[in-house]
Amino acid sequence: MPTSDAKFPETYRLDPVLDFMRLLWSVQHGLQRHSKRMESHLGVTGPQRLVLRIVGQFPGVSAGELAHILRLHPSTLTGILQRLVARGLLTRETDPSDNRRIRLRLRARGRNFTRYRSGTVERVVTQALGRISPMKLRGAHEVLAAIAERLNAF
Repeated sequence: MPTSDAKFPETYRLDPVLDFMRLLWSVQHGLQRHSKRMESHLGVTGPQRLVLRIVGQFPGVSAGELAHILRLHPSTLTGILQRLVARGLLTRETDPSDNRRIRLRLRARGRNFTRYRSGTVERVVTQALGRISPMKLRGAHEVLAAIAERLNAF
C-alpha cells in the first residue's frame, strides 16, 4: 500500500517495499527514543525491562532459552544480562543438573521494574494494538515474523 500521508507530495510517493521499510525504521526509531526515555524516568531501558518481565514470567529460564524467546543471538543478550545482574535486579544461578548452564531469576528489586505502568514501550504498543482487529493483528504478526526470519537467516 503506497504512502497515504496527505502532506507527502505525490512526487515523493514510495514503492510498497520502500514505504514498508520507512515504517519499520520509524518503529525502530520510536522504540529507541522511548527506551532512552524509560531509562531516564524508570531506570531501565526497553530491552532491559523486556528481559526482566520475561524472566519474571519464566523464573529459572536459562540465558540460551531467553535468547530463543527474544529471537536474539545469546551474545547480543550478554551485555543486558551483565548490567541487570550488576545492578542487583537479576541473579545468575548455576543449574544443579548442568554446571555449564546458568538459570536466571528476578531479585526483589528487579520485580519492581516488571509492573505494568505508564511511560513504557509496552504501554504504547498495548494502546496501539487495542485499536487493531484481531485478524489484522494476526496478519501484521505474520508479516513481521516473516521479515524477522529472513533478516536473521543471514
